[in-house]
Amino acid sequence: MSRLPALRAAARQAAAAVHGAQALLISAGAGIGVDSGLPDFRGTEGLWKEYPPLAHLKLNFSDMASPEWFARDPCFAWGFYGHRLQLYRRTVPHRGFRILKAWGDQREGGHFVFTSNVDGQFQKAGFKEEQVAECHGSIHFIQGLQGGPVIPADGVELPEVNAATLRIPEEALPRMPDGGLAPPDKPIFW
Repeated sequence: MSRLPALRAAARQAAAAVHGAQALLISAGAGIGVDSGLPDFRGTEGLWKEYPPLAHLKLNFSDMASPEWFARDPCFAWGFYGHRLQLYRRTVPHRGFRILKAWGDQREGGHFVFTSNVDGQFQKAGFKEEQVAECHGSIHFIQGLQGGPVIPADGVELPEVNAATLRIPEEALPRMPDGGLAPPDKPIFW
């Protein structure tokens, strides 16, 4: 028995709900960026496919989110995050982001985004910063290892990351204005 009629009915019901909404709350995770060409990093297979040096070392995403890497081997830690920062900076959000924004712009109460993504794609698609809550922070900002102010990473320019070693040179490490090491403002699991 085909599920197609039920799916069509559900789609019509969802469209009616969006059409009648006074405001939109958009919640999104890694899946929304896949059509823009971003990896979703689900499970170690996706992560290891994208980053072979992590597979060789048997490191998962949570391992790389440890502050230990920034203290012990910041060139390796920033190699991982620097590659992602460069990837996110050059990625163009797909058409779906603009569609969601247009739907929200048509609502009297506007629209807001709650996302676990750190990639800044909603902002690149035209959503205002104050309309986007990034619950895991953003790779587009930096903060000192010991806390302190969170500042934009706009001035952070990294060399091309060595894909074979996932490292950047020590002289290229991002620094805070006081000279301290500056990891990205994203989840670091203590």
